Amino acid sequence: MDRPPPDPKKLLNYWMEWESGETPPGRTLANLKTNGLRDLLEKWAESES
Repeated sequence: MDRPPPDPKKLLNYWMEWESGETPPGRTLANLKTNGLRDLLEKWAESES
């Protein structure tokens, strides 16, 4: 399945919603997972090598 590339701004927004208590941890994790956090971290890790 083709997914759009991760959007760092969107991922940060999900994180900030969790930090402010707007979104429960489970929903936040799901949002981060389905919106490409893993892909973003993998690309970042590759660039650090």
